[in-house]
Amino acid sequence: MSERLRRKAGHDYSKPAAYMITVTTTNRESLLGTLAYDKPEDAHVEPTPLGLAVIAEFYEIEKQIFAKTGCAIQIIQYQLMPDHFHGVLYIKEELPKSWSLGKIIGAWKGACSRAYWRNTSSTRSIRSESLFEPGFHDRILHGKGQMQRWITYLHDNPRRLAIKREKPDLFRIHQLTFIRGVYCTTLGNIFLTEHPQRAVLQCSRSLTDEQIEAQKRQCLQDAVNGIVFITAAISPGEKKITRALREKGFPLIILLEKGFPAQDSEQYKYFKPQGVYFEACAAGKLLLVEPAQELFEREDIVAQVEAKVGHIPHEALRYRFVALNAIAEKMSKGDERG
Repeated sequence: MSERLRRKAGHDYSKPAAYMITVTTTNRESLLGTLAYDKPEDAHVEPTPLGLAVIAEFYEIEKQIFAKTGCAIQIIQYQLMPDHFHGVLYIKEELPKSWSLGKIIGAWKGACSRAYWRNTSSTRSIRSESLFEPGFHDRILHGKGQMQRWITYLHDNPRRLAIKREKPDLFRIHQLTFIRGVYCTTLGNIFLTEHPQRAVLQCSRSLTDEQIEAQKRQCLQDAVNGIVFITAAISPGEKKITRALREKGFPLIILLEKGFPAQDSEQYKYFKPQGVYFEACAAGKLLLVEPAQELFEREDIVAQVEAKVGHIPHEALRYRFVALNAIAEKMSKGDERG
């Protein structure tokens, strides 16, 4: 089966660079290992024989590619998961014509499929089945500190999976959630919407640094007094204050313009927030909210937006961001109209 590429437009994948690649097993079957833990902090993946073969074949890339091209490839790190695999590798020299990262990963995946056939009962005819789904995802190393973040992310993968299994309700996407007169898609602690004290965090782009600092101090004090803030975290000031609230461990409701994969996409079932948002979700301190798209055309929302910025195209980001703030105000005031 040919590779279904998901590459960055304009990037030359034959040039020297470091990459983090991700592949998933066909139909996301847990063929590569078993998650084991007594507590999430101790979580690790115990490889199956097939998983061990996949790891071994990944390290074979160095020898195989040098033998075929004379170019050096360095394997830096990997993380085996039950139904997917992350690997970090460094193409140290420009590859010859007709070779690229895609061809390297394709050859490795082919070797893994052959190991799959060898490790599967002969009573099952699977020689036309690939171990991994077509294609792969990649990230390209660009900045200082990125490599260490990749390695940390890979090491932490089993813990995050364990937390998702321990707290499924906090990491499940809920469609058509009704919140104070607003239909939304949500992920996180839905009970934050029932908190008796809610307020919208908005911060004009025209505020000075001193004014933003003053608003931040007030918001932190309000949070100490029990207010849960609702924000789209769009302007620089809103982002700064939201970060300060999150770092202090205060709960937040964050509105997203388009925050979740399409319900019929392959990413939907396995979606999880990244980085600090994941940790806040795990602690029950975050609710991510994506308002239903028809809300952006609702008469009262349109009127509120036009009162602030006049008539602008509804597909414009400016319109949608102001509309998010209008929706946040509806949610904070407890308007129960649908």
